[in-house]
Amino acid sequence: MNKSEEVEYCNLELRFDRRHIQDLIKELIQDGYSLYWSENEAQFVISIRTGRKLVKLRFQRIGSGYKLVGDYMIRDPKLAEWMEKLIEDTRGHAVVKRFKDRQILIENILFGEVIRLVEITGYRQRVLYQKGTPMTEQEMDRLFESKEGEHRLLLCRLETDDELERLHKAMQSGNEKAIAKCKKRLHELSMELFRLEW
Repeated sequence: MNKSEEVEYCNLELRFDRRHIQDLIKELIQDGYSLYWSENEAQFVISIRTGRKLVKLRFQRIGSGYKLVGDYMIRDPKLAEWMEKLIEDTRGHAVVKRFKDRQILIENILFGEVIRLVEITGYRQRVLYQKGTPMTEQEMDRLFESKEGEHRLLLCRLETDDELERLHKAMQSGNEKAIAKCKKRLHELSMELFRLEW
């Protein structure tokens, strides 16, 4: 990563348990960061000093675990690398924007993997990479002009709910083959949802 880069992490969906957060704190201290943390019933906050800046990572309590929430602008290359490794290790979702000179690179990450990479220079936008079969411009225009997009989104959400129910039943019965099949289908559905909502 170029040292002049600024990186913004948005729409984060990373999940942790308490022990994992404690391991993250140890890791950051070992990497030489000055930090402190606080906690209440709703959230766990880790405040990391990077030069003159303070980055506050907010972990919202959900059930017995935590979810990293908020948007973060990071100018420290080492901390940005650490954040990216965190997204990959937790198989999380995120939108990562890299600002350099007059150019922005936007990565859409799903399950820890880049599924779309877009470069924006001035008013020009160019898709550098897209996993799966991308829709043509005409298909996208037709989708936005009609109600088909909303209909497909609704159907996709309903199918996701049904698939989650099937996964729950398969996990209760211990059917490994059915579990793997459900997970594969859920991965496909989440990518489809991501494309439709984007």
